[in-house]
Amino acid sequence: MATKKPVSPKPSAGRSNIAGKRSDAVSLAAKKREDVLRQQLLQKRNELLVEARHEISKYIKGETRQLVESVLDDADWSVIDLSEDVNLRRLSAHQTSLVKIDESLRKLREGTYGTCEDCGEAISAERLKVMLFAIYCKDCQENMEEIEKVEKEEL
Repeated sequence: MATKKPVSPKPSAGRSNIAGKRSDAVSLAAKKREDVLRQQLLQKRNELLVEARHEISKYIKGETRQLVESVLDDADWSVIDLSEDVNLRRLSAHQTSLVKIDESLRKLREGTYGTCEDCGEAISAERLKVMLFAIYCKDCQENMEEIEKVEKEEL
């Protein structure tokens, strides 16, 4: 005598099927948003790298040395020093931004993008629109900047 296999009940065409479709749609939308964010972060990263390489190439090509050779007085030296200082600060800012972009890409992979690295609270959507690679909420960023300001004043 042959034994019959138990038949599993067919899913009803009601709520569970609709809920499954919604959850699939939500996860698909989240995946698309993640892909868009990743592309935007990578694009910004590439832009910063191009700018940094351009600034570095100026030093390698000796553009600063050419300016030094044409110096006539102390005012000219001041302009050259100021120009070099601005370029170095720009490179430093690029480096900081690149580190934050890499952190944001890591957080995106881990599923923690949009969460403050310091307090663990959500970073506001408005802040992320303005600075896609923000890794701190507004309050924590302000606190860190205040601490840095105090530390610089003590030196």
